[in-house]
Amino acid sequence: MTSKNKENTVFLTEQEAGRIQKTVKDRVEKCAELVGHARESRDSKAAISQATGASLMADMGGAPDADLTQTKGKGGTLPALAVGQPYPPCTVSLKDLRPMKIVDLGVDIHHRGCKLTVKRASPVVSLVARSWIMVQDEAGDDIERLEMCLHKTRHGEDILESASTFVIKEPYFTITDQGEATLRVDHPSDLIVYRDEIDRSNVTPANGVKGHDENASAAAEKVARTCKDKGNAALAQKDLSLAHAKYTEGLMVAKQDVVSNTNPDLARDISRNRAHVDILLKQFEEAKTDASNSLIGREDERSKELDSKACSRAGLAAYNLGEYETAKHFFEERQKLSPGDKEAKAYLRNIEVRFREEKEGKHDLKKLKAGLSRARPRVDAANFTRNTEVRDSPGRGHGLFATCDISPGDMIMCEKAFCLVWGHEYEALTAMTFDIRDDKIRVSPVGLARSIVQKLLNNPSRIDKFMELYGDYQGDGKHVTRTEDGPVVDTFRVHDIMSRNAFSPGSQYGEESASHASTGLWIWAAHINHSCVANAEKEFIGDLIVVRATRPITAGEELFISYEESSDYDARQTALMTTWGFECDCALCAAEKADDSAVRKKRRELAGEADAFVGREHPVNAKRLAIAKAQRLARSINETYDEKRYKGLPRTAPREIQHWLDQASPRR
Repeated sequence: MTSKNKENTVFLTEQEAGRIQKTVKDRVEKCAELVGHARESRDSKAAISQATGASLMADMGGAPDADLTQTKGKGGTLPALAVGQPYPPCTVSLKDLRPMKIVDLGVDIHHRGCKLTVKRASPVVSLVARSWIMVQDEAGDDIERLEMCLHKTRHGEDILESASTFVIKEPYFTITDQGEATLRVDHPSDLIVYRDEIDRSNVTPANGVKGHDENASAAAEKVARTCKDKGNAALAQKDLSLAHAKYTEGLMVAKQDVVSNTNPDLARDISRNRAHVDILLKQFEEAKTDASNSLIGREDERSKELDSKACSRAGLAAYNLGEYETAKHFFEERQKLSPGDKEAKAYLRNIEVRFREEKEGKHDLKKLKAGLSRARPRVDAANFTRNTEVRDSPGRGHGLFATCDISPGDMIMCEKAFCLVWGHEYEALTAMTFDIRDDKIRVSPVGLARSIVQKLLNNPSRIDKFMELYGDYQGDGKHVTRTEDGPVVDTFRVHDIMSRNAFSPGSQYGEESASHASTGLWIWAAHINHSCVANAEKEFIGDLIVVRATRPITAGEELFISYEESSDYDARQTALMTTWGFECDCALCAAEKADDSAVRKKRRELAGEADAFVGREHPVNAKRLAIAKAQRLARSINETYDEKRYKGLPRTAPREIQHWLDQASPRR
């Protein structure tokens, strides 16, 4: 992402950039040499000792992190990551994969159709952009390194810390940038986690219970109740991941005929409890389903009390998903069950406001802005997109088009971010990425990519809509988003889509550093294409993007905003190609391209002089000599434009100095 704040620009020395490129290319060459070679065995004691020592140093903050690179300016130390060698996640269910052992691994091979069960044999070494451990196969015969790259946490917990037994789907065995052999996991869905507290026999379809006699029913019900009680205990301790796992384990048993035929309310109770945990984990789709499934429908007071609770959870989940009609239904049901309930009444009022915003674009932007703070940086508002539609745009893929006439200054659309990470939030992380596909080093908000992956895993029905956005890597074309083991998210596609579609909402809550910049992605607004001669402009209110017309727009006209607003043609084209992967050929760029390079250089120098002047001189009570100098600068810049070729086109270079002159008031 480009930054208007030059103080937050990240610089690399030529030597450091060269080191990053060489490290990545050396690994690629080494992998090509070793592909298909048999894995070399490790000494078990030495491997565990190595990991234990590295883990202790990491805990003390002194572990060497080979990913980190030193930048100039205010970037500080950032991770440097290689991108551009994507591979698709496993789309086969675990039960359909054949077992393999560590000894069978081949170098730089994706072992398609296979699964590898391993046990943790060392402490976790947690670094900025990856975590790793030593693992043994089930028999303990061999030991190998296992690392999770970038997407290494789930619900704030390091995945490799969460269990001692894992199953790797279609394991990828390769080497690190430092030449060390490793099992590598890039897609969270490729690693099945067996939490130590979960009895795996309870989550198999057969459940280990034979027959349907009273003893079998009582035994199974006891298992389900125990899981429920342990889930409640974990929830009381605020261990949400464990609570969710125990409720899930209990549901697997409680839903079986041997239990549900005699006690259907047990599954309802566990579903209702899991819905509460789901809301806390922001897994709103499952929360809505669980809460709906827990409804009893009887008329006794206890059943009505429990159904009221379920309706509240279903309504809250639907509200957070932006499904306001569904939310309204559940909160109205809650009011019937619990007359006078204040929460339901408040949400129903809010839903009516959301309906006006959604249908008419009547957002109280001033009120929304007043309610924002560093602690509450996101607005409660609905999207307004009904005056626009996505259509094919010749030469540009998709574009956003107006469906009605729009006057200058009117709101065209507004949308809450699908995902946004503020610079002051712990999820924020910036990295230097070297893309081997085009040999370029970029500054990348990888913290946003991580958050998007988490959001898609939490609410998998959103995966298809997100994946419709443009990214350089298109995946394997299978479009599989779920297996029996859960949702599947291609993290490489997420990275490429984010890289081409994300924007900075600006520093709305104080200073930011280059290593912790705010970045977000708006799915509907991402369809708006770029033009330097735009007909719309964007502003941000918290996580809400508001797009307004800058001139009259007719129905059927494509909407354009400016992605890069530099007044210098060469700098603008470089930024557009580096960040978004295209060169602009709008009318303004065509006119500037036709200028002699010496003319563009002179204009750039004059614009730089004008910017320095504006930064130095205040327009209020300005000296007459200062105003005269500003006027000369503006004239000189304007003289670099050919009157005929630039007729009807904006002149961007004198914009800042002209704005200064418009504000200037001479001393009396």
